[in-house]
Amino acid sequence: MSEAERADLLLQIYYYMRLTRAMEDRTRTLFLQGRIVGGVYTAQGHEATTVGAAMTLRDGDCIVPQHRDLGMHLVRGVSPRAVMCQWLARGNAPTLGRDGQLHIGDMHHGVVPMISMLGESLPVACGVALVMKMRRRSTVVLASCGDGATSTGAFHEALNFASVQRLPVVFLIENNGYAYSTPTAKQFAIEQLAQRALAYGMPGESVDGNDVLAVMEAVGRAVAHARSGQGPALVECRTFRVRGHSEADKADYVPPALRQEWLTRDPIKRFEEYLTAQGLLSAERRREIEARVRAVVDDAVAFAEASPPPDPATVADYVFAPDGPIAIVGEPGATDPRYVNALDTRTGRPFCTMSQVEEAVTQL
Repeated sequence: MSEAERADLLLQIYYYMRLTRAMEDRTRTLFLQGRIVGGVYTAQGHEATTVGAAMTLRDGDCIVPQHRDLGMHLVRGVSPRAVMCQWLARGNAPTLGRDGQLHIGDMHHGVVPMISMLGESLPVACGVALVMKMRRRSTVVLASCGDGATSTGAFHEALNFASVQRLPVVFLIENNGYAYSTPTAKQFAIEQLAQRALAYGMPGESVDGNDVLAVMEAVGRAVAHARSGQGPALVECRTFRVRGHSEADKADYVPPALRQEWLTRDPIKRFEEYLTAQGLLSAERRREIEARVRAVVDDAVAFAEASPPPDPATVADYVFAPDGPIAIVGEPGATDPRYVNALDTRTGRPFCTMSQVEEAVTQL
């Protein structure tokens, strides 16, 4: 990579970090104005982790994100307009106005929709990675979760399965110190969550999640490991959630001194200082990036507010089967009554086959 290419890459990273925070700041404002209904979950302080991790991926790779991973969505190409339509529950949003959270995906950009029960999406990531391996693709799945999710059974099952099957998965733990209000000291007895990788026979690394370049280096090593066919890897990013679990959470359980300590380690400010010291971020260039970010956010909000709300007549669409419950019968002539051999009696076609499962991932 030439010096000019490296400079462009670093400024692109800075842009995505600024865009992530600006999008979430505007979302919070809209929520406080009563224009967003429901909960709002932001990730101020996570920008280096989410953007840095996603920047290590290639076309064809995919992410299985959590609800604080807006930066990953943006890096992977999800439109800010789509994100804002989702927050404002518009009819043209990814969930067609049925959900106002970042519970979205875009398979064309390699973004698998998240599962609200955190940790449960990790086995899904293993399934996607298994299909990639079966199709002999040199692609990688990046699956993220918080520190609290590492205490769930799904987390451990996913790591064990991925290791046994040598799947191309990178497990990213965003350790922000709290599972809602429960501090890490009351969640686990080990010093670092990366140590859990050893029990499943995979490499694990703990890194400063507020240093975007350190995140890229660590996740980049894990991605290279998985892409080479050596199996999964785990990276723990130590970061901090500046705001509460949601905007309804005042986070009074966080000691003021601890919050202040992390504020001095703000990932965007740290990266700005680095870029300035490298001679890459002049005052003029910073203003240009700020203006670009502001224009993108303004455009996304204007587009969303001009978009129509969901049609009430479609409220049952994608929720209930149009012709009532689906009856399942064994495929004629089949001796194996497995679910994958079942038929949908409404259509006479297989209800679910392994080939259909594989085909579902072909868009990645």
